[in-house]
Amino acid sequence: MQDLGSRHLIAMFSRAALSIDAQRDHLSDLDGAIADADHGMTMSLGFRAVTSALGKLDPDEVTPSGVFRTAAGAFLDAVGASMGPLYASGFLNAAKDLDGHFVLGAVEQAVMLEGISSGIAARGKGSRGEKTMLDVWLPAAEAAQQALRENRLEIWTYVRQAAADGAEATRAMMAVRGRAARVGERSIGHIDPGAVSALLIVEAMADTFDEGSTSA
Repeated sequence: MQDLGSRHLIAMFSRAALSIDAQRDHLSDLDGAIADADHGMTMSLGFRAVTSALGKLDPDEVTPSGVFRTAAGAFLDAVGASMGPLYASGFLNAAKDLDGHFVLGAVEQAVMLEGISSGIAARGKGSRGEKTMLDVWLPAAEAAQQALRENRLEIWTYVRQAAADGAEATRAMMAVRGRAARVGERSIGHIDPGAVSALLIVEAMADTFDEGSTSA
């Protein structure tokens, strides 16, 4: 597999920012059904800040860990709500796990997913089944690891499906964390906006790394 390092990681964040920007109003509408209707704007501000900060880096000099550390700082500075510390923790954890890695092949891509998901889970003290973005991140990371155990190096087909299934599964759940927990059973029947934005990020990752693995 060819080099899928910092340049691809920066491209991934840019793609995620564009996708979240395009879905900003939809994400806020989803949030409005169970919380404060600001999720789209929050995520858009955060990822715009990330792409701005990453745009100042030299992709031929910065390491993948450095990309994630820069992204963590920019997101946290831009987003003061709970999403800021959560994603910053996920990105910092991925940075730690990728220290010393310069090529992002399938194994490192799985490490990246595991780092993000476990960092978010540790910071938020959350788990699957609570109607949050972890219902996307944790299954996505697990799917990547399972694909590697089965010697399937094209991991993103499995990651995409697990993430999409996880987001949809939140529709049937009752929120027990965050602002959505205040509406209790009324949250059932609404897909979680944090899970949807997480799915957009995972899809941006999949598009970027799939594209990189097949390009000349």
